[in-house]
Amino acid sequence: MGNHQVHVSKVNDVLLCITANHQNASFEMLEKLSIGTSAAAATLIDRIDFISGAVVLATCNRFEAYLEIDESPTAPSAVTVESAVGIVSEVSGVAADVLRSSLSVKLGTQVVNHLFAVSSGLESVVVGEDEISGQVRRALEQARVDGTTTSGLEQLFQKASSTSRGVKTRTAIGGAGRSLVRLGLEMASSRIADWSATRVLIVGTGQYAATTLAALRDRGVDDLTVFSPSGRAERFAIKHAITASDSLRDAVADADLVITCTSSETPVLTAGMALPGRRRLIMDLGLPRNVDPAIAAVEGIELLDLETISLHAPVEELNAASQAREMVGQATAEFVAREAEQRLAPAIVALRTHVFELLETEIDRARARGDEDGKVEAALRHLTGVLLHTPSVRARELARSGDGEAFSAAVTAMFGVDVTSPAEPEADRRLA
Repeated sequence: MGNHQVHVSKVNDVLLCITANHQNASFEMLEKLSIGTSAAAATLIDRIDFISGAVVLATCNRFEAYLEIDESPTAPSAVTVESAVGIVSEVSGVAADVLRSSLSVKLGTQVVNHLFAVSSGLESVVVGEDEISGQVRRALEQARVDGTTTSGLEQLFQKASSTSRGVKTRTAIGGAGRSLVRLGLEMASSRIADWSATRVLIVGTGQYAATTLAALRDRGVDDLTVFSPSGRAERFAIKHAITASDSLRDAVADADLVITCTSSETPVLTAGMALPGRRRLIMDLGLPRNVDPAIAAVEGIELLDLETISLHAPVEELNAASQAREMVGQATAEFVAREAEQRLAPAIVALRTHVFELLETEIDRARARGDEDGKVEAALRHLTGVLLHTPSVRARELARSGDGEAFSAAVTAMFGVDVTSPAEPEADRRLA
């Protein structure tokens, strides 16, 4: 779509999330979802009328579609989920019944809490991982480029990012800089006697490659080479002061450890490139897989892939995780409360519109009766402000307690006005 459009959320729009992740889906399924779902957000909006916005988050251990939907009697969330499953199945090649059995569905407040927890690293294979917050941010940026985001999703994802920053700065959960990359290197340590003497080849030049490079240098690795299937190795090498290679086969031949982390949809390293006869460790961090699993059968080759690394993820640090979840819960409650206030805005606007129309009528009458110095007008405006103050405060209180509909009903019952008035009158902005 590419129109950079951000759609305005409607009052009756609600949040819905369908998620397949390392907790409820196989690695094989997540791999398939990562390949075919790049255009899923635009497809969902184009083909399902009651979806107004979509942001898709696809990482090595999760696929999630965050949707803003029109929750009306003719378009309930169950219909949205079933339609969305069909589209995701179509674009990914995963059978709908298989996909349906592996998906979790979240609605409303659950979506808010889930995204905040995901962005903070609380739902990752390695609790507190560094990469996920950037992946969440880039998912929103892609939705902006594709024109699939909404004002509601913008606010949700921006708050998720700020919540993540707060969790990492105020708890110990992000202090260790943990990630799947670092976990994989910890597992590799039992096979590598001296990191400083190890020749390492990185295949890929994206964000994961940069993270991998930093983790390797932390372990004392100096002999680093990069190869890029897309031809970006030279630029990456200059930026990071390492060696670039234009031959994958030669680079593999010279390496003790090969780490792949590209976005290629087909394997870049096959059994024929593995050069049998010398012991090598290959770590595949790509999703979809960058390395043909058959390479593990080559003499001297040991393969570590994401699935193997994930199985050895450590138990979360309970105290830090508990504190982080409490912060996520507080952020969720505040976000939901503010959203509730915004949903009540039409009722407040309708009340103020009605009152200010009465005010202007009385001011006109006062002028007709000789209010030349404006004292009566000033008194009427002051009285109106005083009378509207308490209902405005009560409206916010009722919204935050979940009773906002009671305020809307009261405005309609007492004044007989439409609570869906779209705009506040000019008179409201003149209130002194």
